[in-house]
Amino acid sequence: MPAFLSSLSIEAALLVSIALVFGFFNGMHDSSNVVATVISTRALSPRWALWLAALAEGIGPLVFGVAVATTIGHEVVAQQAVTLPVVFASLLAAIAWNVITLLLGIPSSTSHALLGGIMGAVWAGFGFDSILLAGLYKILAALFFSPLLGMLAGYLLVKLCYFLARGATPHVNVWFKRGQLLTATTLALSHGTNDAQKTMGIIALGLVATGTLNSFSIPLWVILASAAAIGAGTLFGGWSLIRTLGGRFYRLRPIHGFSSQTASTAVILGAALLGGPVSTTHVVSSAIVGAGSADRPKMVRWNVVNNILISWFLTIPAAGAMGAVLYALIEWIF
Repeated sequence: MPAFLSSLSIEAALLVSIALVFGFFNGMHDSSNVVATVISTRALSPRWALWLAALAEGIGPLVFGVAVATTIGHEVVAQQAVTLPVVFASLLAAIAWNVITLLLGIPSSTSHALLGGIMGAVWAGFGFDSILLAGLYKILAALFFSPLLGMLAGYLLVKLCYFLARGATPHVNVWFKRGQLLTATTLALSHGTNDAQKTMGIIALGLVATGTLNSFSIPLWVILASAAAIGAGTLFGGWSLIRTLGGRFYRLRPIHGFSSQTASTAVILGAALLGGPVSTTHVVSSAIVGAGSADRPKMVRWNVVNNILISWFLTIPAAGAMGAVLYALIEWIF
């Protein structure tokens, strides 16, 4: 057993273990967002793309602070609702939804799943009044506006690249491929920064619930463990999701990969620094669609986009229902 787990109570150790499983599945589920375009355009082989992403994902949380973790763990749930059954139900609901969508190859949002699980569990146990609306609105605003910004940024960057590369020979694609090595790295850094903090926030919330922490804070070992979990999960990337993002929207070219990754990085990292937990899946998918639309809107397979949009809207209520049911089940058992 890792040293940091052996020093905790049984309840706290179990909670941390489940949270790290959530972080692992988060990395496994969302690695497709980071590597899909760089693999599809053949800028990197699948193996090297996943290793690059895993290393960068693990480093990101150590560099850019814990603002998102504070939002998730401190600004959504009222103090009286910070209990072990709420935290366990929230995590298990998010993990269940991630596994279901991973098996189906649907790029859904880990952020939406966790938020839905928290809301459902808190509502079932303490009522809607125990959800802090200011924090909830902050999260919903970040989740709603970030895909729109990603799509707009992807569209504008492709237009800008075409303008700057006007008159260039097809050899310019070599430079876009090389540029993707940088953009893939920065995207992985930004994803690790934003998404690993969700694991940190829920662990810290659970440590407060068990009395391990007197007040909300993020210990260093929580940061390191969460970073390692999301990095390890990335190495086992969900290939069905990689195929969806890397080719089912349209046939990606290096200019689309470079532009969509640059746009996604800017939106995700900016949100992380401001404390907004965004959905990497939503941002990357939207940026890819925006990049393709800049070429020719008819080139995008909009039926695939529609299917993903349906899964986006289903995630919060589905995970919320799971969170409520799991909370009731946990309370009944224990």
